[in-house]
Amino acid sequence: MGNTRISEMAENLQGSEIIKLAGEIKEKMAQGEKIYNFTIGDFDPKVFPIPTELTEAIINAYENGETNYPAANGIAELRAAVAKFVKDRLNLDYSADEFLIAGGARPLIYAAYQALVNPGEKVVFPVPSWNNNHYSHLSAAEKVMIETAAENNFMPTAEELIPHLSEAGLVALCSPLNPTGTVFTAGGLKAICEAIVAENNRRGPNEKPVYLLYDQIYWVLTHGDTTHVNPVEVCPEVKPYTLFIDGLSKAFAATGVRVGWAFGPKKIINAMKSILGHIGAWSPKAEQVATATYLNLNGEVENYLTGFKSDLNDRLLAFYDGIQNLKDKGYNVDAIHPQAAIYLTVKFDIQGQTTTDGHVLETVEDVCAYLLNEAKLAVVPFYAFGASQTSPWFRLSVGTSTLDSIAACFTQLEHALEKLT
Repeated sequence: MGNTRISEMAENLQGSEIIKLAGEIKEKMAQGEKIYNFTIGDFDPKVFPIPTELTEAIINAYENGETNYPAANGIAELRAAVAKFVKDRLNLDYSADEFLIAGGARPLIYAAYQALVNPGEKVVFPVPSWNNNHYSHLSAAEKVMIETAAENNFMPTAEELIPHLSEAGLVALCSPLNPTGTVFTAGGLKAICEAIVAENNRRGPNEKPVYLLYDQIYWVLTHGDTTHVNPVEVCPEVKPYTLFIDGLSKAFAATGVRVGWAFGPKKIINAMKSILGHIGAWSPKAEQVATATYLNLNGEVENYLTGFKSDLNDRLLAFYDGIQNLKDKGYNVDAIHPQAAIYLTVKFDIQGQTTTDGHVLETVEDVCAYLLNEAKLAVVPFYAFGASQTSPWFRLSVGTSTLDSIAACFTQLEHALEKLT
């Protein structure tokens, strides 16, 4: 057999822990087991379909022959519609030329890393968080991972980030946060942004600044009294250094439709456009045409979001209440009250406990296996998002759940917890 060495980058690229876990779950389900699978940050279209008007607009676009190459930065109608959507709902004033459309948020984040980070430069990001470790690897950047605390809802603080800013090329933040479903407070985000501005003032005009990547893909999905805040709102001076990542995927249960957008300083947007142009990571033209049509239907958009958010919140609260009920019964579990997105942060602090057959749950992996085998419950440990291997916290996603399945899940879970000593 010949030499099959490949690039160091590819050799050392780690696979997704979530996809690995999903493989184990699929195998059990294929064998006929009933698994309560709350691992994937996606939606079951039978439970959460995309808006009817969006479906119709996509079909119409294909029937009208909208199947050729779109403009490299996205069709003008969509960039204008998104600019208006962001202005109306977030009071963020960006021109259509400061937006870039791509096939979901992932290529945009990749392009942002490529445009803003030099090889060997430091990227500072909190953990748990989604995929920053992999994007840093793809960009040959040096990872600076800040482990956050439960008492801060796993959101990073200025005090945690400031010691690393002087050597950073990029700070990557996400709110609402995947995997926790928690958000920044205005004061907490303002302090971080002011620190970034101060660092860039220290560097002066001839030195590359530290940029802020702000992933707000879940911002529409806030629950209860939770309010989404953004960097430019709380600290206008940070605008020249801030790039937003956003899109259709989560806000409208449209993960497979693949329409994402970034917006920020035009020089950065143009650089990202060139990068993605060479990759060809465009959003399909018919979907772009349809999204432009749909986002301009203000009443229909509002009606969809009202019902969608209510259904998600009902599920998050059902899980939260169920966990609190188990906690009140004396089990070592807990949860953070739902704030946003489709995730609940859940604690299974059962390491060290013993199963009925005498097996000690020594690691978080043991805990995951026990929950899967005994409770038929599949959730994602925070170590899959860069947190420590001993963290007892997990991500629970409600995008595929029904209220009936939640009640049944807790019956199984309590039986499993009862068996531990």
